[in-house]
Amino acid sequence: MDLRDTPDEARFRAEVREWLAAAVTSLPSPPDRDDWPGRRAFDTAWQRRQFDAGYAGINWPAEYGGRGASPTEQLIFAEEAQRAGAPYVGHCFVSLLHAGPTIIAEGTDEQKARHLPAILRGEHVWCQGFSEPNAGSDLASLRTRAVRDGDHYVVTGQKIWTSYAQNSDFCELLVRTDPDAPKHRGISWLIMEMNSPGIEIRPLRTMEGTEEFCEVFLDEVRIPVANRVGSENDGWRVANVTFSFERGTAFVPDLLQSFDLIRALAQLARQVNRGAATAWDDAGVRRELGHLQAIADGLWALTRRNVSIAARGGTIGTAGSAFKVQFTEFRQKLAALSMRVLDRAALTMDDLDGWPVADLVYGQLFAIQTSIAAGTSQIQRNIIAERALGLPKER
Repeated sequence: MDLRDTPDEARFRAEVREWLAAAVTSLPSPPDRDDWPGRRAFDTAWQRRQFDAGYAGINWPAEYGGRGASPTEQLIFAEEAQRAGAPYVGHCFVSLLHAGPTIIAEGTDEQKARHLPAILRGEHVWCQGFSEPNAGSDLASLRTRAVRDGDHYVVTGQKIWTSYAQNSDFCELLVRTDPDAPKHRGISWLIMEMNSPGIEIRPLRTMEGTEEFCEVFLDEVRIPVANRVGSENDGWRVANVTFSFERGTAFVPDLLQSFDLIRALAQLARQVNRGAATAWDDAGVRRELGHLQAIADGLWALTRRNVSIAARGGTIGTAGSAFKVQFTEFRQKLAALSMRVLDRAALTMDDLDGWPVADLVYGQLFAIQTSIAAGTSQIQRNIIAERALGLPKER
């Protein structure tokens, strides 16, 4: 792996930078945080604009609407998009970063033809139906039941932490198809249409003041057997393919945003007074910022390594867990330093006197959930210990 651009990659970067400079400046203002229909429309319109310009699914198969290019070019686009201030992936994150890659790796030709072009055009929004109230970290304990009835599964159960469920068209759903099998062997991965009868969605209000997460209740929802990805009862293996994307490359936008937060924090430290000096005059603050920048650079190098692994083998395996653990600790350290520099200003979620308070405070709230989202840090360490290091399994 070479961390420098090849001549072709440099030309691609220049092309992308030129397009983004024009595209981002012509975007309308984003909708309010609580305007969920407006946010979906904004996010999917940006996705469609990328598709029309040939920048959607850069490393996805060309026959399904992608560009058929290398994963490195996809990273270059993500890097330049962050630098240009392009919109976050938003409502399209499960579609583009979880479901789409899983269908590419495990789906049938019919599933790929139906779903991949629609995802890339921004026509379909997906959510994730994995976690349950009593099956979070121990996800294989899930109890949502799917009973075969001819050409359909009849599904009953409950899911939680389902981002954007209220605005989604499809759900990547884990269900138990064999209750008598060992818990990891009786699970199947299904595609559920969110307008199916028997689905009830209840938004959950978080401490950020938003209702991004939802509870989803399923009461005898009928899902065609043709919507199963992989074999029946092989869903845990398919789910691990999803996890490898979720824990590895799906955090690329958040990692790139971290670079912006470090720069904003360094600028803020030069403005915040601490008696007769500024926070920047504190050698400890400068040392911590330098350390955080070094960790971020290392995580970006690890991301490029993981992408190189994925290009050769399709998934990144335990390398995704290694990234997730380090990224979690990095964001929590960044959040802690941000709060110390902000001091009392951290009590608001609004910008003050030109200070980027809102971004840093939201960054703190984001850091809190990183130790849980996409698998807890304890689970990630177990995966690394058992699958990468060959240590005995936890009882």
